[in-house]
Amino acid sequence: MNGEYLRPVFVISVAAQLADMHPQTLRQYDRIGLVSPSRQSGKQRRYSQHDVSLLRQVQALSKDGVSLEGIKRILELENQVASLKGQVTQLRAELDYVRQGQSRIFAAGTVAGDVVSLARGMRPSRPEPAVSLFPVRRAIGR
Repeated sequence: MNGEYLRPVFVISVAAQLADMHPQTLRQYDRIGLVSPSRQSGKQRRYSQHDVSLLRQVQALSKDGVSLEGIKRILELENQVASLKGQVTQLRAELDYVRQGQSRIFAAGTVAGDVVSLARGMRPSRPEPAVSLFPVRRAIGR
């Protein structure tokens, strides 16, 4: 969201006019935690454009017959959905990064205890065994 959209600039009377509500309604919504504006020095309420949009949404839901508790729950769920969408976007970006092979894979190396960095799809090389299963026979007399 744009920073200007979230900046608290409107006093309660202006926010009430923009939302087409009575200022006392805004105070009640603040008391019950439905739409909580920022506070300036002297405890004066300041509403942002985002707060005014929420007030309009509350008004529309109220006209549709939804109770204030129902509206509060709807707003909480919408915030949760927005947060989860942000997390999904972030996780998808991380997954794309991993799928592009830009991440490093670590594996056990050839010497006991060492860790090596490998490209995706590669395996650490194994050392040749020191003991052969089929010993070389020496010619008699040598």
